[in-house]
Amino acid sequence: MKENKEESYMGESFLVQSYLLHGERHLAGVGRSGSHEILPMILGCLEACPVAKLDDRTVRSDKNFVSSQSSSLVQWPVKSSLKQRERFQKMETLKGFRGNLWKFLAFFPFFVLLLALGIIKAALVGPAVFLLVSFGNSAVIIGLWPMHVIWTYYCIARTRKFGLFMKSLLFIILIIPLSLWLLIGMLGSMLTGIGYGFFWPLMATFEAIAEGVENKFVRCFKDGTWDTVLGGCTIVCDFTDVLFHSYFSVMDSLLDSISESPKEIRVTQIPTCTLAGILGVLIDVPVISIIVIYKAPFMLLRGWQRLIQDLIGSEGPFLETVCVPFAGLSILLWPVAVCLCTLAGIISSFFLGCYAAAVAYEEGSTKRGILYAVAIVSIFDEYTNDLLYLREGSCFPRPEYHKTVDSSLLLCPIKKVQEKPEAIQTKRPPVRTPSKKWQELKPVVIWDNFFQACEDTGKELLRGRAFGIEDLEAWQHSKNQIINIGIPAYVFLLCFLRSIKSGSEGFLMRNNVELTSVNRPEGRVFEWMFEPMSVMKEQIKSLNLLETEELYLYKLTLYCGDMKLVEAWKNGGVSPNNEIRMAQLQAISRRLHGLCLTISRLPTFRRRYHDVVKALVLEAKRSAKLTQDLAGSNEDIEAVL
Repeated sequence: MKENKEESYMGESFLVQSYLLHGERHLAGVGRSGSHEILPMILGCLEACPVAKLDDRTVRSDKNFVSSQSSSLVQWPVKSSLKQRERFQKMETLKGFRGNLWKFLAFFPFFVLLLALGIIKAALVGPAVFLLVSFGNSAVIIGLWPMHVIWTYYCIARTRKFGLFMKSLLFIILIIPLSLWLLIGMLGSMLTGIGYGFFWPLMATFEAIAEGVENKFVRCFKDGTWDTVLGGCTIVCDFTDVLFHSYFSVMDSLLDSISESPKEIRVTQIPTCTLAGILGVLIDVPVISIIVIYKAPFMLLRGWQRLIQDLIGSEGPFLETVCVPFAGLSILLWPVAVCLCTLAGIISSFFLGCYAAAVAYEEGSTKRGILYAVAIVSIFDEYTNDLLYLREGSCFPRPEYHKTVDSSLLLCPIKKVQEKPEAIQTKRPPVRTPSKKWQELKPVVIWDNFFQACEDTGKELLRGRAFGIEDLEAWQHSKNQIINIGIPAYVFLLCFLRSIKSGSEGFLMRNNVELTSVNRPEGRVFEWMFEPMSVMKEQIKSLNLLETEELYLYKLTLYCGDMKLVEAWKNGGVSPNNEIRMAQLQAISRRLHGLCLTISRLPTFRRRYHDVVKALVLEAKRSAKLTQDLAGSNEDIEAVL
């Protein structure tokens, strides 16, 4: 009788296996759309067959999805399937825990040795880097501070963007940040020197044993020593560029701003706005402080729970080898982080309360400012609940403090998906199947491609005599917009038109690497840049430019609207006769210039772009020397003849 049962089970299992294999072939032939035809047959067989679990085979009827990894079947009778399944899951959990525990114990001695080596290198290199960064940045801050004060007040006095009362208010308010800048800047420089000088050698020690690194033993001792010192010099150089070139770029844009109606402050509303700000502080500071202190224990326990789970499962911050020492240290220092977050929440409550004055001024009502002070408590409570995975919503009231709800005034602006371009609609795919994995591009790849494109495009324009070596030399003194803004804007326009012509949903770069909303890097800079770039691309696409109009747009973009240079350079572009069309092209070029002007103020841009300009100068000198040699040879030939 038992033999007959076993034969019956084997026959039914073979039948199920045949149906599954047939279903796979059917799905491979007709695709996902035809899966509803074969799945009922497979599921009906599974219901009739006393097989409770398939080894590495899952049939999901709710999503019409069949995934297979092997064809072997484990036969469990229906009556005892639940107990055996629970026992199997416990065994798998125990095996996974034992495996992770063994990996941890095997890695622990190497971890201790690498940690000790990193601490020794940090002790040797850290003090020198700390002195370099802290004293270098502090010297730059102190040296440029008088010029910053004088030039800031001069630009505010000369600008046409603000009215008389607004300028007077700015003169009074700016005394506080300009006075605190020395203390905050020097303190930040010291913290930067400590963090970079002592933690970077430690990280470099663990990065030396990562996969793909050659000669790991030597790299463990070498990495994080001299390169840390060079990195400290780079930090000082980038900081100097920000305080000098980026600062003057912002001030120049303030001087050059042309506003039809200067921004003026309504003096009569100052007393009521001040009252709203005081009441906002009195409401928000105590209530938000109580909320923060009440939720601090939840943050402590939830954080410890998450970090320990990641430690056991080698996930999260413990996924990368280089992050293991810092992730382990975060478990010990998590109470300190909770205390700092609590202190930051209490301090932020003061500024949230003060913002009630701005709301009262914007809405023209003291009542609206007080309603904001009440509503921000509910928003803060709901935000912290989401952050700590507590219950949704808030027990505090949230009154409406805007007269008319505008999407631009909301804390999280609501955007209609139907009105957005196709490239922006999908932020991240909900499901990533094994057959189609999206690999996120690294920021360094995008920036390297951008600067290489600037160099290649600059050489092409140099050969086309779009600009000369005198423009390159003027850029070093921040006196030439063609090199600083025109070439990067030209590169962006090339990328937009290349992407449009190729039918790309995102942006097709020069090396055929496509940047889309799916594989773009995470980070505020790329989040801020991607959507405006997508909007500009869609605007250019909707214009359906002719070839002559494209070439003319290139000239407008390169020369930053200088019509004399635009007319002088003959690249085949012709200005459109339609005034509306001309205004559209000028608007596109101005948006490109604004985007590139903001990018040029980033900390690392000036240093990286200096290498591009240096390569262009060498190319210009080489071309000039070649031209002189050709001219000299022609003169010699004429003399001989």
